[in-house]
Amino acid sequence: MTDALVPFTADALAQARSFSGLTDEALRVRAVTAARDKTFPELWAITLAYLSTDTSGGVRTSPHTLRAYRKGVEVLVNHARDHAWNLLHPGRREPGLYVAALTSSGLKPATVMARVAAASALYRALRWAGATDADPFADVKRPKDRTKGIVKNPPYRPEFVQAMLEHADAQERALVLLMAHAGLRIAEALAVTWADVDLPRRRLLVAHGKGDKARRVPLSALLRDALSAWQAESGARGPAWVFTFQAYSSAYERLRKLALRCGREHEFRGFHAGRKYAGTQLYAATKDFTRVAGFLGHEQVDTTRRYVEVPEDDLDDIVEHFR
Repeated sequence: MTDALVPFTADALAQARSFSGLTDEALRVRAVTAARDKTFPELWAITLAYLSTDTSGGVRTSPHTLRAYRKGVEVLVNHARDHAWNLLHPGRREPGLYVAALTSSGLKPATVMARVAAASALYRALRWAGATDADPFADVKRPKDRTKGIVKNPPYRPEFVQAMLEHADAQERALVLLMAHAGLRIAEALAVTWADVDLPRRRLLVAHGKGDKARRVPLSALLRDALSAWQAESGARGPAWVFTFQAYSSAYERLRKLALRCGREHEFRGFHAGRKYAGTQLYAATKDFTRVAGFLGHEQVDTTRRYVEVPEDDLDDIVEHFR
């Protein structure tokens, strides 16, 4: 099985409807059979139906989250098959041994936590289907990563962003700046339509942010110029997508090749480092985490603190004049 394939929203909804048409007993039997036989495609289908209909994210759960959940469910099912787990009635110590096995395999703490989150989602789905009352991962201790995320994956450096912009075509330039200046998540950037772009008022509507929350963000002069140039080249208007690609993998490969063209492929670390670049620049100007949180679309300021690189010497001048 590959973890690259995730159903489109419409497919997820159609699949959820196929489950909603079952009686409670039929759904329970189907889930019990899938768990007993450790049938990954069926267990994932049940999990996806649950995630699509009975969670706050619903059918708008991000493709990135679905990929992570799908992979995590697959890993757990394979582990259960290899170690003779009874998925419906797991032993008291088995979940802890599963987490220990993940950790000892060399996975990073964040990846282990993602795998456990997926396992928990599977069990929520099985409880939703009436197949079990088990909640085996509720009290399992999860590894903590003592290294701050801003250290492991810091913002892109200005020199890298500038090099990318110098070698980018019109469409790539707009994408880079939507992350590095507007602070958009990659899913948000790919979902932008021209109707969301208000160049005269220097604003962009993020219609469906994380958790389906909308927000408006200001557009820098460079980003307005980039969007204007790309619109003139593409000829697109109104409800049309800004970008000619909407898949995460297509965007990633496009920017990876851009980094290769400017001789800095080793510096390319995906999309989040560009978002952190925007947050760090804004904090440097405002010194206000609350305003940065609103800009990035964070509910909690504590989340924003993990996106901002604060200079180690930013207190030097203040402390110098202590009395």
